[in-house]
This record gives sequence, structure tokens and C-alpha cells, in this order.
Amino acid sequence: MIFRILEDQLAQKSKDAKAADLRFMQLALALGRRGLGRTWPNPAVGAVIVKNGVIVGRGWTQAGGRPHAEVEALRRAGEAARGATLYVTLEPCSHFGRSPPCADAVAAAGLARVVSAIEDPNPEVAGKGHGKLRAAGIVVDVGLCAAEAARDHAGHFRRIRDQRPHVILKLAVSADDKIAAAGNKTVAITGEAARTRVHLLRAQSDAILVGIGTVRADDPLLTCRLPGMAARSPVRVVLDRALRIPGDSRLVHSAREIPLWMMTSDMAEAPAAVKLGAAGAQVIRVAATASPPGLDLPAVLHALAEKGITRLMVEGGARVASSFVAAGLVDEIWLLHGPDTIGDGGVPALDALPLAAITQSPTFRLRASEALGKDSLDIYERA
Repeated sequence: MIFRILEDQLAQKSKDAKAADLRFMQLALALGRRGLGRTWPNPAVGAVIVKNGVIVGRGWTQAGGRPHAEVEALRRAGEAARGATLYVTLEPCSHFGRSPPCADAVAAAGLARVVSAIEDPNPEVAGKGHGKLRAAGIVVDVGLCAAEAARDHAGHFRRIRDQRPHVILKLAVSADDKIAAAGNKTVAITGEAARTRVHLLRAQSDAILVGIGTVRADDPLLTCRLPGMAARSPVRVVLDRALRIPGDSRLVHSAREIPLWMMTSDMAEAPAAVKLGAAGAQVIRVAATASPPGLDLPAVLHALAEKGITRLMVEGGARVASSFVAAGLVDEIWLLHGPDTIGDGGVPALDALPLAAITQSPTFRLRASEALGKDSLDIYERA
């Protein structure tokens, strides 16, 4: 009987410990998400330091990628970090970059245990950070909430593995699967709640991309317009093969305040590039395609990755969206559905492709759905 009681007590203690680990890792993940869209080219990591069940330090990667989350958490914990447990959403770095290795800082702080969500695929780390910690006598557990961490760090992983950003396609479609009225005329498809979610997604993206057709038709600003979050606006990227963007567009006028990158080809005339540069825009030349005429999308994505972009939101228009889908370059899709129809002559969401290319494709699976007032949101991810 005594042994049975002891076994039950030990089992309960183990269950409680696992529940605590899960709770603290989920907090670390939530903290890391605060940095999405702001830390590129570095991943947005979250970290929590716990001692005797009490949080003594927490941190997340700061804007521009430094300081790292672990260093922030250690700074806040101070001496309380000694003998404590660190929960971190990505393997601590083990190499010298723009800052010293986090694994060295963790070891020097005297932590007893590290719970790491997932290994970093960066060849300069790739298990070496965990190895350094174990060599220092620290207990290291890897894999808790790995799927969530992989989703949060998808941009970092994609840039390391494929030399391109994680691509999120946003589409707002009417009840009859259109994105604009006849003549490409803009119409309000979704309501305020859906638009708020879109602006939050902009804030969590490193860059937002549209085609020159959207710029000429809508004259968008492509900023985050949530209260108090203007500074979280992403880099604006425009696909403009011949640099036809109007000089009086809102994008060009705001280029000195919010970065504007013009992706163009060698065919674009130098005087147009000089004018855009004088206005504060950055002109980036990539390979062009002859049929259909446009820019080579893999080359565009590679150029963005080389500049540090990890999370790219593709927002318009139909031809750009269909090109990314057809090229197999979309990793995540935010499909917003409005309740009203547009009718004959409206612009199909994916140009010549049916919307079923997303919703019924084995390439994508539905990850989440939610109601946003009268609208709805379906989020698909690459299967």
C-alpha cells in the first residue's frame, strides 16, 4: 500500500512537472511572437527563466534582431538565473555573429536546465548550441511544442533551407470568389474585424508584396494602420518589370518614411531608376521572364532573402497571386470570405486559376477557421 501511494505521488509529480513545462513554453512562444516582423534577418525567439516555479526572467528578440531573447531574459533574471530552468523557442546560438553566442551566456549564468522547443537548422548552429549546454553540465530537453515553434520560425527555417522567405498569400474574396469589380474597380469585400486581422498580419510580416497593376489601380499605402502600430509597417515591395510606377503615387511619396523596394528587370530604363532612388526607394534588378512577361519569382524571393527578409506577405493582385500559386511558392494562405457577391465581370481571385487550386489542392491543408463578424477566415498551410 505504501509503495502504491508513493508511485501515485511520483506519477502526479511528473504530471505536474510536464504541465508546468508546457505552460512556460507556451508563454515563451507568445513572447517570441511579439517580435514577428521586427527581428529580421534573425528569428523572433521567446525565452522564460523559471526558478522554483516562479518566473524570474523573460525576454524576446528585440527589433533588428538584437539583443537575443535569451540575453534579454538573463539580464532581467540577474543572479536568480543560477540553478534555474530556461524555456526557449529555438536552440540557443553557438556562434559569433553580430553578438556573442547565447549558449555561452546561458552556461556562464549557471542555469541547471534548458527546455528548447526545436533545433536551429542554421548550419552554424544545428545542434551545436545544445551540445555546448550539455558539455557545460546543463540538462537539455528538446522538442516541447516543436510544431508550434516550427510554425513561428517558418520564415527563418525557409530562408536557411531554401534561400527564400516564407510566403503568406492573403486573399479577400466575395461570395462568388471575386476580388474586385469589373474593370478591376476596388470594392469593400470584408468588414472592420477582417481588415484589423489583415493589418495585424502586415505588422507581423517583414515585407508586403504587390504587383504594379495593383499600385496603378488602387494607389495603396501598404502600411499597418492599427492604432499605435504605424512603426510596425513592413517593407513595401512592388513587382514592376519596366518601372512604370507613377512618381506621384503614395508609395513613392512615403518611401523615405517606410522602405519601398522596387523589383525590376535589366530592361527598366536607368533614368526611372535614378528618379526612384532620389525619392528614397531602392531599386533591385532581377531576372525577367519572356512568357508570360514578368519577373522571375524565384529570383525575386532569393533577392529578398539575401536582404534578410524571412516572412513575406503577398497581397495583390489576381495575376500576382495566381503566379505564386502556380509556381509552388506559397507556404501559407489567409483566405478571407465576404458575405456579398460581386457578379458578372468581377475579377476572379486567382486570375485564370480556380480558387479550388487552393481549397481542394493536396498541396494545402486547412489549419484554422474563424468567424470575423459577417466575414470568415480560413488559414491554409503547405501540407
